[in-house]
Amino acid sequence: MNIRRRRRLQVVVAILAGLGLATGLVMYALRSNIDLFYTPSEVLHGRGPQHLEKPHVGQHLRIGGMVMPGSVKRDPDSLAVEFKLYDANGVVDVSYVGILPDLFREGQGIVAQGVLEDGNLIKAQQVLAKHDEKYTPPEIEDAMKQNHKGPADRYQNGQGEQP
Repeated sequence: MNIRRRRRLQVVVAILAGLGLATGLVMYALRSNIDLFYTPSEVLHGRGPQHLEKPHVGQHLRIGGMVMPGSVKRDPDSLAVEFKLYDANGVVDVSYVGILPDLFREGQGIVAQGVLEDGNLIKAQQVLAKHDEKYTPPEIEDAMKQNHKGPADRYQNGQGEQP
């Protein structure tokens, strides 16, 4: 191999190594800012084909579900609110300090963004209320109907146990 080809090869290898290193550093920096979306049943039982992917305590996540009727408890002295989110197979507790959206109410679908704590408690930093699902694509609407097919009163003691 002559000197010109060797030098070009070295430059190409150096550029590829630099790009790989830069990509790795960016992914490492963004790792703590990634919020994965879960449903209450996925928080409790895990996701994936064998339910092995469970969120760990301290993980930032987004959780979507329906606000369980009768579960909203407001602190009269502050903006603290506690409520339960449910889906077809589970119930989790959510605590939030702040002003809730105008569309927030019992039986309404919401998305909470926060940190998972011990006891399947989500300490939310943001709560988003969902608008009506009038314009939802058919496949998402079918998934929502399947996931939220049971009424909230089928859970005993708020633990996700079915009667």
